[in-house]
Amino acid sequence: MPNACSRTRNAMTRNPAIDRADLALHGGRPVVREPFPRPVRWDDRERAQLAEMIGQPSLFYWKGPQTELLLKRFRRHYPLPHAMTCSSGTAAIHIALLAAGIGPGDEVITSPITDMGTVIGILYQQGVPVFADLEPYRYNLDPSDVERKVTDRTRAVLAVHLAGNPCAMQELKALCEARNLLLIEDCAQAWGAACRGVPVGLCGDVACFSLNDFKHIGCGDGGIVATRDSAMGERLQRCGDKGYDRSAGISAPEFLAPNFRMSEPQAAVAAVQLARMPEIARQRRLLGDRLTRELTGIRGIRTHHVDTEDACSYWFYMFRTVDGELDCDRAEFVKALVAEGVRATAGYLPVPLYQFGLFRNENFFAGRWPVKELGLTRVDYGKVSCPAAEAILRTGVKLPVNEAMDEEYISAVGAAVRKVATAFARGEGREKTSRDK
Repeated sequence: MPNACSRTRNAMTRNPAIDRADLALHGGRPVVREPFPRPVRWDDRERAQLAEMIGQPSLFYWKGPQTELLLKRFRRHYPLPHAMTCSSGTAAIHIALLAAGIGPGDEVITSPITDMGTVIGILYQQGVPVFADLEPYRYNLDPSDVERKVTDRTRAVLAVHLAGNPCAMQELKALCEARNLLLIEDCAQAWGAACRGVPVGLCGDVACFSLNDFKHIGCGDGGIVATRDSAMGERLQRCGDKGYDRSAGISAPEFLAPNFRMSEPQAAVAAVQLARMPEIARQRRLLGDRLTRELTGIRGIRTHHVDTEDACSYWFYMFRTVDGELDCDRAEFVKALVAEGVRATAGYLPVPLYQFGLFRNENFFAGRWPVKELGLTRVDYGKVSCPAAEAILRTGVKLPVNEAMDEEYISAVGAAVRKVATAFARGEGREKTSRDK
């Protein structure tokens, strides 16, 4: 017997004509009436691993049994010979940049729609973040614009797999190989995702993962950086541990490095989380792909594009409203969705990174930017423009996806979006604008 969600969806399918008075926003019955599903993140498995850890004589990471277990389980999914556990995904990227030798004036091309953690390491290495535009519906780096942004100062491309959706890694890898550039993967939001059947993190030169509390799997805060490159791999441990060479027992650093170590309690939780990861990613992929099918063809919106040969693990789902096809702005659309019981929010970031005051004012080091003062860059973030990225943030509607949801719940969310979009659909006889690019 169908539940309330499936009955609602079937009714919506049979009767696509929706009056605005039917919207929950105006007193109508909301579509999604189930409580928001919340996954159980930890249970007796983590508790047992922590109990085992308590019996250890030390909680320090180096050769610690929990850290070794974490790395062993990590390599089952990402068989990279050189890896360093660390305190965050931000730290993982910083370690990768330091190990690669990024220094003053070196340019690193990356996405303008990402967490600040993607670019902090670039700036602390006195490098220069260069923002390339994005693909309009995949929300990842546009390889053609990346190529346009390459200069004689470019040293690396930092590809962000936003929301668990793989970047166009084949194109980016070919570009980097042709220009002798390092390809770094920011996999913070992409546990369990795959590009052309290859797990993200195994496509580029170095992979950076996050174990932050809000990611697919987490231990409060933590990260892993890994590579198959022997030259860079030999430096990972020292780059995350004050320059100390633990293998050789040498505590006399030869270069400046931060302290980004992970402790054994974090590693114990993360090791158990790694065992959960494949099922979490599988369920999110099932639900996100189902949501795309539910939303495809709805007038006034465009779905989150995932290449048919890729596997997205949906840290979140974001569709876009279309200018000229709806008689409401995005704010009203989101307000109506929330009234229907959907946990929708407007966009992902308020503005692209280059429009943050931090960049516009070049306020990187106590109000100064030494790289600019030394004449090592001419970049002016006040003049940077990525039209596709700006349009994505202006029209995007973000929906949560998590492993506690089921397909019936996702169908109800899809029905709610259809109801709102149908109610606000602009009449065929009214003036339309071109599709937002």
